[in-house]
Amino acid sequence: MKAILVGFMGSGKTTVGQLLANQIQGPYHDLDDVIVERAGKSIQQIFDDEGEDAFRKMEHEALLSSLGDAGILGTGGGTPMQQTNFDLLRQTTVPVILLDVHPETIMKRLQGDNARPLVKKLGQDGLVELKRVRDDRYHMVSDIRIATDELSPKQVVDQIMRELSVLN
Repeated sequence: MKAILVGFMGSGKTTVGQLLANQIQGPYHDLDDVIVERAGKSIQQIFDDEGEDAFRKMEHEALLSSLGDAGILGTGGGTPMQQTNFDLLRQTTVPVILLDVHPETIMKRLQGDNARPLVKKLGQDGLVELKRVRDDRYHMVSDIRIATDELSPKQVVDQIMRELSVLN
């Protein structure tokens, strides 16, 4: 693994992760996709059928096994909240990159997005509070922090490439 992306939903992990993977000529892995593929059902189905605890166990196993893969890994917004994942992200030698974003930008980016159950369930105030709660964990696991609010995805990738070259 060349880099792990963390951040709140709407921060650009998937978009930036795919562009970054293209830039380094490697694969992009989305942790949620890894879980879905292994479970043979959607995240929502996992939650409905087996509960959050089962999902979090699957998430940890997917994270652990993905660390040895090539390319870029995009995590779920809640991945660092589970202590075992938090510890794993803190201990890995793979650079962890926080794509940080202001709540106002999140709301703009997620407007009309019905594919994210939390957006509908929590509403704007709830999402802002959830981000506030998660921010400390994101900062504690990250080696590099990039504010994505005013940058295009390509500019974010360019900045990540500069930061990674400094680490190597």
